[in-house]
Amino acid sequence: MASSSGAPPPGGPHHPTARTATAPDPEDQLARLARSWLWLLGGAVATLVPGVLALVWPDVTLHVLGVLIGLYLLVSAGFRFVTVFGRREAGERLPGLLVAVLFVLGGVLCLRHPLQTVGALSLVVGAVWLVSGVVTLYGALSSKNLPHRGLVLAVAVLGIAAGIVVLAMPAESARILTRLLGLWLVLLGLAETALALAWRSALRKAGITDGPDTHTSA
Repeated sequence: MASSSGAPPPGGPHHPTARTATAPDPEDQLARLARSWLWLLGGAVATLVPGVLALVWPDVTLHVLGVLIGLYLLVSAGFRFVTVFGRREAGERLPGLLVAVLFVLGGVLCLRHPLQTVGALSLVVGAVWLVSGVVTLYGALSSKNLPHRGLVLAVAVLGIAAGIVVLAMPAESARILTRLLGLWLVLLGLAETALALAWRSALRKAGITDGPDTHTSA
């Protein structure tokens, strides 16, 4: 929304000048949203909720677990895709975009009924966490002036560790897999929550409420 000063343009609100002055920029709006600490917190909650559900509901069927993990990956992909617009340079957006696409592919695979076996779910989720952790680690190391680089690196390393553990420790039952995935989801969600709160603190110190002039990492 843009406001004007002085006398209104001739011809009322239907004058061409009035229309162009209030035209929003979709990319700028997405960038503002991506730089908000609340958006980062939303992504953390999207990770925490299925993790908590998996831990308090260990006897969930394999079908329900596949749906739960698939929805988690798809929702997280949406948060990560919007976060891509918080990057200043196009080159900095590529790692985040790759991670978002990877989460979409993993979510679709988990929702497919033929792939809902213990081994298939372990393979898909472990591969997604491992690859996304590596990509996030690369993006954190290559980005210039990245705020809270240490926390971003910690989240990336935690994702890599989660992927390796899930891939290296094949679960023999849905119950074991549920507890394993739930534990790692909670750990990742807590790490992402810490990153969101650190970002809020940085914005407040800079006197910024929504972070229009800063950028953060996926």
